[in-house]
Amino acid sequence: MAPAASATPVAVSVWIGLGANLGDRQATLRTALTAVAGLPGTRVQRISSLYRSAPVDAGGPDYLNAVVQVETTLAPHALLVQLQAIEQAAGRERPYRNAPRTLDLDILLYGDQVIDTPTLTVPHPRMPERAFVLRPLAELAPDRVPEHLLAAVAAQRIDRVQDAGWAF
Repeated sequence: MAPAASATPVAVSVWIGLGANLGDRQATLRTALTAVAGLPGTRVQRISSLYRSAPVDAGGPDYLNAVVQVETTLAPHALLVQLQAIEQAAGRERPYRNAPRTLDLDILLYGDQVIDTPTLTVPHPRMPERAFVLRPLAELAPDRVPEHLLAAVAAQRIDRVQDAGWAF
């Protein structure tokens, strides 16, 4: 009897939200993208434009935001741990909910999976309320963002940043 072949992990399309409103925001987001691209079993597929948005339910300076689509073989919770390590390396602190931050990385969608655990909820639970997530996500995956969701956040201030140097 032949030995069982080891299963090759299947890559899943994942959309990750990136945001920063402290320090050199654009440099931090670039460094984060490089770190995400270097994760085991992970390959960057596409990156949205860069957007500037006012904080939602918080104070502080404007955010720079983007969404990156990756293909990864990392399991959802393993990816979360890796993203939190990238945040930590960027000096992320969590003094209180919605505090200004050097870096925020959120798993928005993990394939078509619905995940609801104490540490991870996917689709991201506040995604439908956030123009800074929906606009860049719609740029990459319009089929994932219904028009009524974009209409619901139309009053939130968000501007595309015209920066030719943003491409990764």
